[in-house]
Amino acid sequence: MDLLQIILALIVTIAILVTVHEYGHLLVARWCNVRVLKFSVGMGPSIWSWRAKSGIEYSVAALPIGGYVRMLDEREGGVSPEERQLAFNAKTPWQRIAIALGGPVANLLLAIVVYWLISVTGVSGFAPVIGDVPEDSPLGRAGVPANVEIIEVDGRATPTWQALNMRLVRRLGDTGEIEMVARRPGSERSELYQVSVERWLTGIDEPDLMAELGLRPFPAVLGEVTSDGAAAQAGLRTGDRVLTVDGETVEGWRDWVERVQQAPGTPLALEVDRDGRRETLTLTPEPRTLDDGREIGFVGTGPIYRVSHFGIFEAVPRAVGQTVETTVLTLEILRKMIVGLVSTRNLSGPITIAKVAGDSAQSGLETFLAFLALLSVSLAVLNLLPIPVLDGGHILYCVVELIKGSPVSERMQQVGAQIGIVLVAGLMLLAVYNDLTRL
Repeated sequence: MDLLQIILALIVTIAILVTVHEYGHLLVARWCNVRVLKFSVGMGPSIWSWRAKSGIEYSVAALPIGGYVRMLDEREGGVSPEERQLAFNAKTPWQRIAIALGGPVANLLLAIVVYWLISVTGVSGFAPVIGDVPEDSPLGRAGVPANVEIIEVDGRATPTWQALNMRLVRRLGDTGEIEMVARRPGSERSELYQVSVERWLTGIDEPDLMAELGLRPFPAVLGEVTSDGAAAQAGLRTGDRVLTVDGETVEGWRDWVERVQQAPGTPLALEVDRDGRRETLTLTPEPRTLDDGREIGFVGTGPIYRVSHFGIFEAVPRAVGQTVETTVLTLEILRKMIVGLVSTRNLSGPITIAKVAGDSAQSGLETFLAFLALLSVSLAVLNLLPIPVLDGGHILYCVVELIKGSPVSERMQQVGAQIGIVLVAGLMLLAVYNDLTRL
């Protein structure tokens, strides 16, 4: 993927998130009868602006790194007596809390809408079928066999590799048992395994969850065998794992596909694992000619790939549940970073976000939307942290005002703003440093 695509994906992602966030502030401000002066997407000098009949100036700024809503406020300029009731600082603490909450709530609502859209259009992904399990790995010590599908982790279904990864991320830094339910592809019989971990991957930079547990993804396990294809005629079945081709070990699904495609019309000697037994078969790939004139082998097999569709009403609670789960996961990871159970090297900045945004956009709309929802939740959670200059800091000041019966002094707010700027700038520098070390 070239640099231009990565930059465009980043700009689109940030623009969507910032526009929704700031528009949430704007809507609540107007509901509370606060005069909004300017709505800006981006920071720095304006490259496009438009003034609406309401008097609000809408602007797109040069630097796509944030945005803001400027409201009438006596602390930022002169306000005439007849307009004082329209100023932000003249509103009650509860109204100011509502305005501060508008942005994060808008991001959470965006995540719900995105998850709903994914559910309605189809949730898809490869089933988490694993290959050989090293004996000295946590899975090996728990007795998890090879060539099985992990269908549940800690009581939650894991229909795809993405779902499995999300469930495992929640257990970073934990000590105890990870409950896994597994079964062989095509079988209805499942087994429960207790996988023991102790301070799992605590302090590890960029932990490889799969490898550390002993999960080896994407073995050449057949999920689909076309009834009239060469594979079915050779006796291959769903759930078979191809171990060798002509005596050479098959490393995974991609290796299996390449060997088949490179042998059109050529008999191949296969060794497969079938329910723990080794079988030998002979397979002759069917020759097929591509549009560019190349001839490849085709046998009619596919991995276990799932697509689930949900109705427009059925998808609503599912989308809300996913948003809540992602929010809890984000808070849990933040807590573990603070107490040292998860390395701060896992913080990501604009470079990593740009690359992931570009990769997800290239992988397809569903992957990009899922990444957008995750970022939207993360933005909401981070903005609600009780740090001055963030939305959570404004809420904190209002709560203090409600308790003590008078506003926090200007001096204290200035000191808090300076502390907040230092904290936010420090986090940003750490995230950028992590990005650079990953390059």
